Amino acid sequence: MWSVVNDSDRAQWRYIPFESVGPLRFGMPPEEAGAAMGRQGFSCTDFPMRRRHGAIVQRVDFRPATAAPYIKAVTVYYRDAGGLACVAVDALFGPQVSMDGIRLVGRVPSELAYLFRGYAEERGMSPAISVEGDAASDELGIMMRAQRAGDILLSRPFFAEFHGWAYTVHDCVPADEWAVR
Repeated sequence: MWSVVNDSDRAQWRYIPFESVGPLRFGMPPEEAGAAMGRQGFSCTDFPMRRRHGAIVQRVDFRPATAAPYIKAVTVYYRDAGGLACVAVDALFGPQVSMDGIRLVGRVPSELAYLFRGYAEERGMSPAISVEGDAASDELGIMMRAQRAGDILLSRPFFAEFHGWAYTVHDCVPADEWAVR
């Protein structure tokens, strides 16, 4: 049985493109990110990456401090320069992240893609579809990945601040992240 946290039971975060995802600021060192997440009630586990992905060299998983050790609510990736570069929010257990009132986590991917496309077009941006069929926007630094919850798919947003080390959000997604289904 796949359990999914109710939206009302999730921490409520805000995404500011290329700046922050909830308490996590792009460019912050691992120690600061760990402290910020600790204040939010999360504990972390540092995992070695299966293989380096361009400038990304470190992965850290966060889970609610009261959750089972195998639960992953937020996964962050750090660049070789030590700064936070990417954040993935788990569709089943992660906090709810909103961007201008649009809830991004744990949604039906096709419904969210429709809303996301409208949001981007209203602002004169060019929404894109990744090679895996995920809605994305380099202008917003986000890719709406899909994650399984039994027989259904839910949205798992991937946020990246890629300026200066990658060309697109898609370029930032490490193999560890593509392995999440």
